[in-house]
Amino acid sequence: MFENLTNKFEEVFSSLKKAPSLDESQVDEGLRAIRLALLEADVSIEVAKDFIEKVKPKALGQEIIRSTSPGDMVVKIVYDELVNLLGEKNIDVNLNAVPPVPMMLVGLQGSGKTTTTAKLARYLENTKKKKVMMVSLDIYRPAAQEQLKSLGEHNDILTLPIIEGQQPADICQRAISTANLNGADIILFDTAGRTQIDLQMMSEIKQIENIINPAETFLVADSLTGQVAASVAKEFKNTVGLSGIILTRADGDARGGAAVSMKFVSEVPIKFLGVGEKIENFEVFHPDRIANRILGMGDIVSLVEKAAQDLGEENIKKTEENLKKGQFSMQDYLTQLRQMKKMGGIEGIMSFMPGISKVKSQMDSAGIDESVITKNEAIILSMTKKERENPKIIDGSRKKRIANGSGTDPATINKLLKQFKMMSEMMRKMSKGNLKGMSDKGIPPELFNQLK
Repeated sequence: MFENLTNKFEEVFSSLKKAPSLDESQVDEGLRAIRLALLEADVSIEVAKDFIEKVKPKALGQEIIRSTSPGDMVVKIVYDELVNLLGEKNIDVNLNAVPPVPMMLVGLQGSGKTTTTAKLARYLENTKKKKVMMVSLDIYRPAAQEQLKSLGEHNDILTLPIIEGQQPADICQRAISTANLNGADIILFDTAGRTQIDLQMMSEIKQIENIINPAETFLVADSLTGQVAASVAKEFKNTVGLSGIILTRADGDARGGAAVSMKFVSEVPIKFLGVGEKIENFEVFHPDRIANRILGMGDIVSLVEKAAQDLGEENIKKTEENLKKGQFSMQDYLTQLRQMKKMGGIEGIMSFMPGISKVKSQMDSAGIDESVITKNEAIILSMTKKERENPKIIDGSRKKRIANGSGTDPATINKLLKQFKMMSEMMRKMSKGNLKGMSDKGIPPELFNQLK
């Protein structure tokens, strides 16, 4: 989502960092470019103007720390202000209420409220260890209630049974009684959306708020709405007690402006990001980490957390032990490939790395094909247990059998075996603390060789 903004910021900072000293005209020029980058990323004019007004006096009046270039100091000032703009720190979900804790999700139709309700329910059950009940109050959109029921059934999340023709106010009362009987800790109310904000919609949401008295009211907003997002946030903020924002489709090609503008306009924190269609594609919003990513500094903390979450503690320990021994088998390689797929492929992982624009150009010039992960996975799955443990025994006839089983050819098998040998060598070096060749000039050539 922030790729365009990141590229623009990296261009600005690259020219500022080259200057041995900065005068007012250079700072002005840099800030003009930053303002333009924000506007091009769909940040509202009001927010962009306010941001520049806060950065400029600090950039001009900043004393340069010895051994730090003026350009680096400007980057630090911009980073601090960006964190302030995005919310300074992550604010956790408010569970400080008598169970069942009511939470309400509001937003326009098509923003992804129903799917987000299920994602939030799964997050609360997995991370907070709470029993959640989902309730659909959308009696207007065809099959909206059935959609939430289906999401609950497929993901083993409790949902309130549907009674045809029942009005939202009555559904709320029934939900609270049912949640008490079922021992639910949290009730998530998925309210109805409209194609645009209208009096009837706002009146209904206000009525629901008065009945359930929610501990949290989340505005679910589509990242692709651009500058309109700010006015939507303002309207909802004026009607109900908004406590947080959930941005959906943050994995899409939105320009990032919605995230920046909505926090400023609504004065409530962004708490979560929807980063894909699957129920597990849901992330806690960390302003400092997002600021790092926007400024091209990467987000290794989130990458490690994501890997740990997807891979599981047991697999991590096993892989760690093997690496310490200098062992790296085809089974370990298969685990790595599957992990990469879970995390959005090669590009998904690279999006967390520092200097993403440099890395992307490196990937383009190296001719890396994302489908190689699926191909290599098919090849390894066509091997016997013995072959995975000791790839050296794979001769011509075995290669032919593996190629038939994986829908590839012996030449592709040879390529994988060569890549695996290089990976094994690299892992052995790493286990002995020998990181020679691992420079700061991007990704080591060995890694590119295994991805081509």
